[in-house]
Amino acid sequence: MKNIHYHFSNIAHQYEYLRTTDLEPILFIRKKLKNLTKINAADIGCGVGRYDIKLFQHLGKKLHLACIDHNDDMLNELNKNFQGRKIENYKSIRASAMALPLEINSLDAIFTFNAVHHFKLLDFLREACRVLKNRSHLFIYTRLRSQNKRNIWGRFFPEFYQREKHLYELSELRKTLKRIPILILESIEYFKYRRTAKLERLISQASDHHYSTFYFYNKKEFGESLKKFQENITRHFQDLNRITWDDENILLAIRNNG
Repeated sequence: MKNIHYHFSNIAHQYEYLRTTDLEPILFIRKKLKNLTKINAADIGCGVGRYDIKLFQHLGKKLHLACIDHNDDMLNELNKNFQGRKIENYKSIRASAMALPLEINSLDAIFTFNAVHHFKLLDFLREACRVLKNRSHLFIYTRLRSQNKRNIWGRFFPEFYQREKHLYELSELRKTLKRIPILILESIEYFKYRRTAKLERLISQASDHHYSTFYFYNKKEFGESLKKFQENITRHFQDLNRITWDDENILLAIRNNG
């Protein structure tokens, strides 16, 4: 866990550049919350605020957001990003996802984007129940282990998907949700994105550890695996300036029925 914390501190200043931010889950959330005139919400594991910026763009001034992360460096970058975009209806809070410093029954929605695998899932869900209002929503956007296996890194970077053991499968998410009966799984949304990149971009992302998975390699292992990754890509793709693959994610739309 120390390595993961170091990873996020080390990468915070370039995280927005290194990672891809998907619009589609934001559009789904906007449709789901369209009848609310004011949205008191929290993004848990918000990082530098990549998805929060899109939330404000598409939900507008009715959104009042608590941006919660356990890493100070990520929150510092979030504040810079928001100030540069003149976003004001927010507060940034350093806290654990398993101990949210929020009042009981205070939120209309909770979001978490590509972060839930870093939480103790059951404890996080219990905290979400505590702070969500009745009939409010929890949105969990993530990728499954099986989806991770099929992306560019899982297919071509040695042992990438085997070393990433924190991601869940859908059956595990369902099983944990059933332990909290008032959380009702309304829908599961599946997303598939066609990505295109140059080999040099992929090497740069991996070298800068854009996924925390790369911290599960020691220095020697990573160097050897990166070299093998380049060989695999070169062998599989003819045009190294146009490497294409599919990324997959799911979004769980969960209603608090307590």
